[in-house]
Amino acid sequence: MPISLLPSLLLAIIVVGYTPGPANLYSLACCLKYGRRKALKMWRGLFTGFCIDLILMVLLTHLLGEMMGHYVVYLKYIGVAYILWLAWKMFRDQGMDDTEAKDCNFTSGLLMQLTNAKMLLFELTVFSSYVLPYSDKLHDLFLVAPLLLIAGPGANFSWLYAGAYLRRFLHRYRETVDRVMAILLVGCAIYILLL
Repeated sequence: MPISLLPSLLLAIIVVGYTPGPANLYSLACCLKYGRRKALKMWRGLFTGFCIDLILMVLLTHLLGEMMGHYVVYLKYIGVAYILWLAWKMFRDQGMDDTEAKDCNFTSGLLMQLTNAKMLLFELTVFSSYVLPYSDKLHDLFLVAPLLLIAGPGANFSWLYAGAYLRRFLHRYRETVDRVMAILLVGCAIYILLL
């Protein structure tokens, strides 16, 4: 990738990564509901899932190139189903509960990121638009991959900490916050379906 493309790639990373998406909203919701400590456990799952996705996308992009894009689109349906399930659980919950965080743990974070169609499609777009036109070498794909950590785990971490700061203010509106977060997740699912 020519260095002249770096500013546009960084802009795309910031715009896609830090706008509301399933993992960002989930990070915010977990922190609002359970606090920073439990949400950080979930974030470790998001981070691990993102790294797994990233490595798989680099390898698949290298091996299959442009042809892969036709099949990755089907993963969005799995992601949408998982997001809608999370939204339903969040909508039904009875507000913030510090004791039990069954829906905010390492595994839920891992599953969220492994099925996050927004990030999978973004990774594919970055590799096919910024790297493949100039090189199909595996090491060139892996050189760009760490930049995508800014869009994934970096953005999730920011949203999580926003939840930590908003938590004490929104505690009295816990049911409303859960409902709004559930509706926003449904909105993300609809947006992903329309992509």
